[in-house]
Amino acid sequence: NVTLPLAISFFTFTQIAYLVDSYRGEVKEYDLLNYALFVTFFPHLIAGPIIHHKEIMPQFGSLRNLTKQHKNMALGLFLFGIGCSKKVLLADTFARWASAGFDQSQSLNFFEAWFTSLSYTFQIYFDFSGYTDMAIGAALLFNIRLPANFNSPYKSTNIREFWHKWHITLSRFLRDYLYIPLGGNRAGELRTYVNLAITFVLGGLWHGPTWLFVLWGAMHGVAMVVHRLWQTLGLRLNAIAGWLLTFCFINATWVVFRAKDMQDVTKVFMGMLGMNGLILPSRMMETFGYLKAEGVGFGPWLEGINGNGLLPLAILFALTMVLTQKNSTEMWQMEGSWKRLGYGWATMIGLMASLSGLYMFSTSYSEFIYFNF
Repeated sequence: NVTLPLAISFFTFTQIAYLVDSYRGEVKEYDLLNYALFVTFFPHLIAGPIIHHKEIMPQFGSLRNLTKQHKNMALGLFLFGIGCSKKVLLADTFARWASAGFDQSQSLNFFEAWFTSLSYTFQIYFDFSGYTDMAIGAALLFNIRLPANFNSPYKSTNIREFWHKWHITLSRFLRDYLYIPLGGNRAGELRTYVNLAITFVLGGLWHGPTWLFVLWGAMHGVAMVVHRLWQTLGLRLNAIAGWLLTFCFINATWVVFRAKDMQDVTKVFMGMLGMNGLILPSRMMETFGYLKAEGVGFGPWLEGINGNGLLPLAILFALTMVLTQKNSTEMWQMEGSWKRLGYGWATMIGLMASLSGLYMFSTSYSEFIYFNF
């Protein structure tokens, strides 16, 4: 294990972009105080978004940003409340089931494995996007607008679209400071495929110096190559089929991302493939008892991950939310959105913040996932 300083990847990327652009002669701001503030601006520092000097440093020098702006205060509190609720009420709830499946169970049956992987899929989304909402909200209290980092990534119908909507600022950095300098798509198809693969492998390594992160990045790199080849051949896929394929692939890659070692990966994937059996609730035996002849078992359901009937409902609720509702970025970027934050929104945010606070004090602490990167 390698111990690294907190948030090293985020402030390193921030400074790499500044230094590279300085070398290219694209930097106009050299004020030391503003640069120090740019690097250490606390809302984004621990887990992003990865900010760029061209969009942030001019804001530090704006006289208008030195005055109190009630619009930004309202939007900031709104986003902070939404982000806190995502983290505490949703992400931490899914974390209990994901942790039980990955860290405690020695073996997972079909349903336990799928609910373990799906729990982490929603945990990491609500955890990371929740932090981003809180960071953007906190920055708005200082009249600073941070870039959006998520745009409903689980609605994506292909892997390329996913990376345009997930951790947007990381995708932008990898594109501008790695993929394009490698040659991008300017040196023929074969070289483009190689550049895509290299970019995503290094993107995986950015998350941590382990082979599982390298494997996770390589899986996405291969998927991007396959997608580009698919487009080059002029092939098409139905939108629903494309979404299902993309979501299942993302869900599978999160297993590799979350696992501590290959034993965890094997355990979850074997369960998802049904190699450890399929168990239905005991109460269903009267109706589906004939399935025992096909190898289906009956007993305590989801016992291996401390689950119950609430877990499928939570998964269904989360899936419905991410597929049908506007995300927080869409809500706060709507024209005149701050004017809509009346007593109704204020009451809702207050209730959510209060509930989140009570929940934090009544349960064990769970840090943000991206605090580790």
